[in-house]
Amino acid sequence: MLKISNNNFLFLIFFSSQIFADIEGVISRVIDGDTVVIKSDQGINYKVRLIGIDAPEIKQGYGEEATKYLSNLILGKSLVIIGSNKDRYKRLLGKLVLDNFDINLLLIEKGMAWHYKRYQSSQEKKDQFLYSNAEKYAKVNKLGLWSKSRPIPPWEWRKNKK
Repeated sequence: MLKISNNNFLFLIFFSSQIFADIEGVISRVIDGDTVVIKSDQGINYKVRLIGIDAPEIKQGYGEEATKYLSNLILGKSLVIIGSNKDRYKRLLGKLVLDNFDINLLLIEKGMAWHYKRYQSSQEKKDQFLYSNAEKYAKVNKLGLWSKSRPIPPWEWRKNKK
């Protein structure tokens, strides 16, 4: 049985709360259609990669539109980031929540991003279902990037640029 001293116990409580706590703050920068910087209420800047979506790259068709849409929606606004994992670039993976509304889902629904199915296992099952159906909705209704004939997914565009 593991014995934990009082000091170690307090450290574990603090450390685990820092890892698993949602981050509240103001969006200080929109880097592109799926990456933002949030300044937490504690004054810490976090670079956040929006989980479950992949938006067109800036230099890719519809990339500027997706970035501008996200920027108009959230820049300077106070919201919550739900997430605790980091990607290989050390960005926090998270879901943006503004007034109890899932911004990641909205981006897919409006045709500003794809549901990033390659990493959907990191999403809750409910979100996998919602994001997948939102993409179908945007595609059928030719919204945003789906208004173009045969839009190229960002993961293919990046692969072709190498």
